[in-house]
Amino acid sequence: MGRHMLTELLNLVAGLLVALAVAAAVAWAYPLGRDVIWACGIFGAVATVLMSIGPLRRAQLLDRSGR
Repeated sequence: MGRHMLTELLNLVAGLLVALAVAAAVAWAYPLGRDVIWACGIFGAVATVLMSIGPLRRAQLLDRSGR
C-alpha cells in the first residue's frame, strides 16, 4: 500500500471517528433525541465513506503511477 492510499485511509478513519464521537456526545447530552441523533450520526458516517471513494481511487492511481 502506497503512501497516498494510506493517507486517504487515515483521513477516512479520522472522519468516521469524529462523526461517531460527535454523535455519541450529542446523544449523551440530549437523551430524548438519542435515536434520531444516532441515525444522523450513522448517516454522517456513511456520507463520509461515500465521499472518500473518489479520493481513494485517485490515491490508488497515484501510487500505481509511482508519483
